[in-house]
Amino acid sequence: MSMRVNEVVPFFAVKDMEKSVVFYIDGLGFEFKNKWVEDGVIRWCHLLIGEAGLMLQQFRTQGHDSRQFRDKKGEGVTLCFFCDDAVGFYRDVTSRGIDASEPFVGNMMWVTEMTDPDGYELLFESPTNVVEGTKLSELAQTNLA
Repeated sequence: MSMRVNEVVPFFAVKDMEKSVVFYIDGLGFEFKNKWVEDGVIRWCHLLIGEAGLMLQQFRTQGHDSRQFRDKKGEGVTLCFFCDDAVGFYRDVTSRGIDASEPFVGNMMWVTEMTDPDGYELLFESPTNVVEGTKLSELAQTNLA
């Protein structure tokens, strides 16, 4: 096969674009790569954090480009973002009001979890040599985190 695939970008349907943009841009530190604005309202956007990205769209409820959702959006969907410092990321986003889980070590990675406004689970992970199952609070008096 000669075709080259460059990346995969998750595409989330969101209920409230404004709320999602605040969560991802203001809360997590994503930036706009591209966006479609109609009548002063963002309808779709491509967001980046470092080299990782995702797309968001608030679909209409009626008309040619409408979409109906029978099940709860986000259920069963988890994105894992590999980063240089999940503990630092946790400290940064919680200082901006984001509700994130206390970092713990799982699969030789520091992991912090959060859920976006539509129920999509986001994990931010970074490699570590700290013992499996350790929580950040257990290292509060050390410099190992």
